[in-house]
Amino acid sequence: MIRRIDLAGNPNLGVSIAVTDKMALVPPNLGEKMVGVIEECLQVPVIKTPISGSSLAGALAVGNSRGFLLSKFAFDNEIKEIKKSGLEVERIPDRLTAVGNIILANDHGALVNPLLSDESIKVVSETLDVDVVRGSIAKFKINGSVAVATNKGVLVHPSATSEEIEFLEKVMKVPADVGTVNQGTRLVGAGTVANSNGVLVGSKTTGPEMARIEESLGFLEGLL
Repeated sequence: MIRRIDLAGNPNLGVSIAVTDKMALVPPNLGEKMVGVIEECLQVPVIKTPISGSSLAGALAVGNSRGFLLSKFAFDNEIKEIKKSGLEVERIPDRLTAVGNIILANDHGALVNPLLSDESIKVVSETLDVDVVRGSIAKFKINGSVAVATNKGVLVHPSATSEEIEFLEKVMKVPADVGTVNQGTRLVGAGTVANSNGVLVGSKTTGPEMARIEESLGFLEGLL
C-alpha cells in the first residue's frame, strides 16, 4: 500500500517519522486521524514521542525490527517510552546527532556516514544486530536522507552510480533502484516513510514517482 499524506502541510515525512517493521515513532502532537492512516498503511503500532525534545523523530532516530538508535541527546523518559514496545533502544555516542539522516538500516545491514566513530559503529551493530559498513551515496554522507531502505528494497537518490547501487544491494541484501519524491525531490529518505508493509509519501508526489517508488520498494499493489 502506498499513500500520499502531509504532516501539517509538510511533505518531508521522513524527517518527522521513523518506522520499522515493528514500530513507528511519530511527533507527540500528531492527530489521531493521521495516526490511524499511518497504522493502516504501515501496519505497525505507533508511539507518539519527542526525540531529544524535538518532533523530528525521522531525523533523530533510526531502527530495524530489533531496535532503535537515538541521538545522544535523547531523554531518559523518551527511551523508556520506546522500550515499552520490547525493542532495544540505545543512544549513539557521537557528535553526529541526526542519526536518522546519517544511518541507513534494515534487518540485514546498515550503511553509515564514513565519519561515524568506531564506538558508534559498535553500538549500531550490537543494537540492530547487523553488519555495519561505512560509505556514501551520490557523494552524500547523509545516507538516511538520500535513500530509504526496507526488508524488500531500497529507494535511492537518482545520482547514485551503478557501482553504489550494487554496493548498497550487497550491504542491505535487497534490490535497489533510483527515484524521486514530491515532484522531483532527490532526498528520497527525507520525503518517504516505508517498511515492508507500506509506503507514505508527500502529497506532491506524482503518479510516475509513486510507481517507481512502489517498484523499488517491492510493492505491486494499486496506487491510492
